[in-house]
Amino acid sequence: MSKSRKILLAVVAVAIVGLLVWAGVSGGAMATAPCVDCGGAGLVDGADCETCGGAGSVTASWWALVPPVIAIGLALVTKEVYSSLFIGILAGALLGSNFSFTGTMDILTNDGLISAVSGTAGIFVFLVVLGILVALVNKSGGSAAFGRWAQTHIKSRTGAMLATFVLGVLIFIDDYFNCLTVGSVMRPVTDSHKISRAKLSYLIDATAAPICMIAPISSWAAAVSSYAPEGEGLSLFIRAIPFNFYSLLTLIFVVALAVMKFDFGPMKLHEFNAQKNGDLYTSGEKAEVTEEGFNPKGKVLDLVLPIVVLIIACVFALVYVGGIFDGADFITAFADTDATVGLPWGSIIALVFTIAYLALRKVITVKEAMECIPKGFIAMVPAILILTFATALKNMTAVLGAQPFVNDVMSNAGVLAKFLPAIIFLVACFISFSTGTSWGTFGILIPIVVVIFEAGDPLQIVAMSACLAGAVCGDHCSPISDTTIMSSAGGQCNHLNHVSTQLPYAMTVAAFSFVGYVIAGFVPNAAIVLPLMIVILLAGMFIIKFTTSKKAVK
Repeated sequence: MSKSRKILLAVVAVAIVGLLVWAGVSGGAMATAPCVDCGGAGLVDGADCETCGGAGSVTASWWALVPPVIAIGLALVTKEVYSSLFIGILAGALLGSNFSFTGTMDILTNDGLISAVSGTAGIFVFLVVLGILVALVNKSGGSAAFGRWAQTHIKSRTGAMLATFVLGVLIFIDDYFNCLTVGSVMRPVTDSHKISRAKLSYLIDATAAPICMIAPISSWAAAVSSYAPEGEGLSLFIRAIPFNFYSLLTLIFVVALAVMKFDFGPMKLHEFNAQKNGDLYTSGEKAEVTEEGFNPKGKVLDLVLPIVVLIIACVFALVYVGGIFDGADFITAFADTDATVGLPWGSIIALVFTIAYLALRKVITVKEAMECIPKGFIAMVPAILILTFATALKNMTAVLGAQPFVNDVMSNAGVLAKFLPAIIFLVACFISFSTGTSWGTFGILIPIVVVIFEAGDPLQIVAMSACLAGAVCGDHCSPISDTTIMSSAGGQCNHLNHVSTQLPYAMTVAAFSFVGYVIAGFVPNAAIVLPLMIVILLAGMFIIKFTTSKKAVK
């Protein structure tokens, strides 16, 4: 570590200790606000309010956002994710217990780590099964066969980037599935065209959450629906799609970058090194897994068929869990589903099918298939660890009252009503960036948006879209976001390299999206605002290309 970085780390450490001392002396982390659910009465329908336990007030202060800020700051300074996340979690537990030793350990263990594991156990199962499927397909030679096919049909770097984009758009059912599948399939193709791993991870990330956020049949649509008023979730989600500027403009941005053939920011160096020096990584440890032997008799079908079965099985499982066999229609079942149950359900079916199919095809033996199980699990361990810590950190913000604090701030907007969509976008960006979770941001802001704007008010839809778009934007920028982590894993890219190279691109689209929400606050008509913003974005990209093309790569 360089001397300047050591000094910076020391300054950050002193700042963190100073913040915690301030919190302990002032007692600010224990500040309360009236409970929204019971209006401060402590009772709901004659019974104690579940939210406040009958107290009429809940913990709520800006200190709720301090632990994730500590974790993110440390991660960016130290370039080390695990310890940074743990220190953030520990800071949250100290604040939540008012610096009691036993209270800190209770919150750290029960509310933090154990709750994180139990709450996301289904996603862990899904990740492990996906890792095993990837190992199986690679071992069978399916991925290599697709790589050979793609190399004869995809002739240019632009074609490789657009093919990655198209595949990402087609796998709209879930962002985790999208990240790992697109990365596994397209990595040999992008490597052959000297596209850096940082650029591949960006392409994966840019077509994961954004496409899920505008697809009514996706786990994200189901999550958003669960936070909205009963019976209105999917309807609000669909009506919000045309105003989801960040997601829509990100997709336009990706295509335009590929076609216009330019990069800027740290990504420019990564792409320069990939093209001129054949270095796909530029800096940081190489996140490349050891190449395993594969069967040269593998066919493209050995890759495509397991993916198709996985998609079909997951869709079926999601609507089954949502109650389609109990009389619910397809849309209602998808809106009422639980992705943490449906995705593992469907992926296990696909896993059994894939093992049987590849064994019958004799491209792998049953013994080789069983060897792929621990390999697939091991490949997912870093992502599972980071996801566990990131979820525990999110739990700390809940313990410290992030939702009532934000609710109190947003409900006092007053005369700024026309600017509320733009403000909500910024608030959602910050919360999602700080907590690393889009879904948690939905849970905090959607109920607030529904309360602030009356039903039928056009601004309610614009504000709902701003909430969803900001959540995706913050998720894109955050180094502790699960989707960002999965994109790094899918592209086999150093995680902090992915974060640093993606940030200028995400912030560029965010800036244009913010302008869109300012305009939409006064002209809540997507048919006018969306085309206008697409034109402005493309004009801005031409200006960026012109101003950065003559700058030397550093």
